[in-house]
Amino acid sequence: MNSHRIAHFLKAFIIIGYLLYSMPAHAQLSAAVHFKPKLIDSLAGSTADYDVKKNLLSTESKASALANKTRIAAEGNINFLENLETHLSSRQERKALMGYLKEFSTAGNEVNYNRSRVKIYYKLANVFARLRMYPLAMKCFFKTMQYKKGQQAPDLQIKALADSVSADTLSVDSSLSTRYLAINAKDDSIFVNDPKPLALHDKAEEKSKAVTYQRIINTFNDGKKAAAYALLFHVKQPVPGKPRIFKIINTGHTFITLIKYNTDSTSVSISFGFYPQKDNLFSATPIDPSCSGTFKNDNGHNWDEVMGKFISKKRFDKILLLTKSYDGLEYHLSKNNCTDFAIKAASYAGFGVSNTKGSWPLGRGSNPAVTGQSIIAGGVYNAEGNDNLFIDFDAAFNK
Repeated sequence: MNSHRIAHFLKAFIIIGYLLYSMPAHAQLSAAVHFKPKLIDSLAGSTADYDVKKNLLSTESKASALANKTRIAAEGNINFLENLETHLSSRQERKALMGYLKEFSTAGNEVNYNRSRVKIYYKLANVFARLRMYPLAMKCFFKTMQYKKGQQAPDLQIKALADSVSADTLSVDSSLSTRYLAINAKDDSIFVNDPKPLALHDKAEEKSKAVTYQRIINTFNDGKKAAAYALLFHVKQPVPGKPRIFKIINTGHTFITLIKYNTDSTSVSISFGFYPQKDNLFSATPIDPSCSGTFKNDNGHNWDEVMGKFISKKRFDKILLLTKSYDGLEYHLSKNNCTDFAIKAASYAGFGVSNTKGSWPLGRGSNPAVTGQSIIAGGVYNAEGNDNLFIDFDAAFNK
């Protein structure tokens, strides 16, 4: 092979190598660039008609590009969300999260939902619930409710929700509930400036202290007009992810959180549960199962499983009346314990758990261990359909 032919061979080899190298890079760049399709002119007529058509197509093109940008941003930030569970203790980290959330919430038309956005909002709802920031968690969950897979348009879903959330205070105009449950500057201030450490895995449990019914009811007597209401049902199992009814003296706990959202973008909430008031050493044990009952503030209580739902004012008021009826009521380990109270409250909200009862020496009844395990197994029901029910627990429990 002479030198001339060798030179041609080398040039061809270099060109082929360059093409093979550049094609994958070109493909990646092409996927990242917003492609603007060529639109066919289907409008005929005068210059005025053309101007209308031009403006319309321009608007559609911008909306399409914005929706595509939202999709790419959502998919590209999954890793950011996955890392949230390791640290949120510094103000800078919390500020970064809220900046992301506000940007994500305002990016594009809210009607342009897809599965990626729903997944991100649900993930954020989980994170805020774990941080015990329940009003913000339910706001994020509300975003997921605006998208319902293949059944109806998101705007119709919002309208249906507005009717069910608080028909007594909201009109059927879907924009009202969307506006009042939007992520706002007040959420930003509360979360970013929280002085407590907010690392998810280092969230220390605070001791629950006695609280009166009057204190509970006064939480919601803030003189502000309500926009929406919500209830959360929490379960702390004795052994997380196991149906073990007790571990030594630990029997777990079940409690609820009530939330009232106001039309001025503020919210008030309180977490509380029904407890035994120890009259003697053996009170609320199989030996002496009944004793005086009391409420305790569980704002700082940890949980393993949670369910949440937006409810009407009528349902909210019924739950407050139930709470009043429990004020001073006797506690009974088998017949009227913390889980019994929370189950009744949830039933007034229109949802519940299918299996809650188990046995222990000298007794049987609803308990946190079996109730939590039923939630993990999917044994829940909701009068308005499970798409309207927020559920969270450690996915490792279900393996």
